[in-house]
Order: sequence, then C-alpha cells, then structure tokens
Amino acid sequence: MDGPAGAGKGTLAKRLAAHLGYAYLETGPLYRAVGLKVLRQGHDPSDIGAAAAAARDLSSKDLEDPEIRSDTAANAASIVAVYPEVRKILIQFQRDFASHPPGGAKGAVIEGRDIGTVVCPNADIKFFVTASLETRANRRLKELRERGIEAIPSAVLRDMKDRDSRDSQREAAPLRMANDAILLDTTELTADQVFAAALKSIESRTGS
Repeated sequence: MDGPAGAGKGTLAKRLAAHLGYAYLETGPLYRAVGLKVLRQGHDPSDIGAAAAAARDLSSKDLEDPEIRSDTAANAASIVAVYPEVRKILIQFQRDFASHPPGGAKGAVIEGRDIGTVVCPNADIKFFVTASLETRANRRLKELRERGIEAIPSAVLRDMKDRDSRDSQREAAPLRMANDAILLDTTELTADQVFAAALKSIESRTGS
C-alpha cells in the first residue's frame, strides 16, 4: 500500500491487517528511525555515510522511540530515504517481513512509499491511496493539534508540499503508483467508506 502523507493509508492498512489476520508493517518509522539516529549522533541527514551506518545499526528498539513520530524525524526520514544504500538495507528488512510474516500470520499488509513498485512488485494486491493536498494538510494539522502541538496551517501545508516534492522527485524509488495498483482517492470519503471500498476491490480481484 503506497501513497503520500496524510492520505489515510496507515489507517486503512492497519484495519485491513486486523480484518484479514495479517501481520502489519508501517515502513515510514524505519526511515524515521534512521534519520533520528543520524541527528542524535550529531550528523546531518544529508551525510550519506552517516545515514548508511545508522541504517545498518538500526534495531527494533529504535522503532519504539516515540520521537520517531516528530516532524523533525519525518523531515530527516524524507532526506535519508533518497540514498540508495540506505534503501537497500531497509528494503531487505521489508522483504523479509513480507516473505516471513511474524507471529505465524498467513500474510502481510505493508504500507509506505514504494512497496508496490520496488519492495514487493509481485504483491497479490496493491493499493495507491491518495487525497488532495489541502485535505491531507488539514488532516495533519488536526493530528498535530490533537497531540497538543501548536501548528500554523500555512506551515503545515508548505511542509506537506515539500515532502511530496522530495518523495516524488527522488532518484531512488520515487513515489508513484504501480501500473497494476488500485487507486483509492480518500478526499471525500470517511474511513469506513475507504475500508469498504478496499474490501470490495480485494473481493473483486481474488473472488473471495
């Protein structure tokens, strides 16, 4: 499951995984954890060597750090995700998860930016979840405020636009919709409507 920030793919992915009894992996924290580790080691996320070293040293404990949800970690993640060496290390982690889902799960639901195009190009079902820039920015603003974080609407919109630009224009696995992916535009849909549409698409593709 791929798509830009704020489109609702995380909510949908978790709900589908629970419904189907599949393991769930959010790949964003992998890159966030690497970016945060680089910063905490006193390096700049644009330092390719430092980013690759942080990726190789990444552990499950790093993924439990609440700071990986911060905007600082998100922006650093968008930078380190550009580097082929970092992506190579973390892509293997994701593929291992897909081929050997933990907990004896019969399958996996993985969400990110390049799952259907790079990580799991042979996935049985691919979704590309999107929404208008304004809708996604408003969702992000609401999320920040619910967490008690003061945010300026124009700044949130600008940051969202910058992240979209970096994700779609990077040389290494840019954000794009796979040719065989199912498009879900959530701009005018509730979470329940998106879930229902996804299930209908799955049933149509698999016949069950």
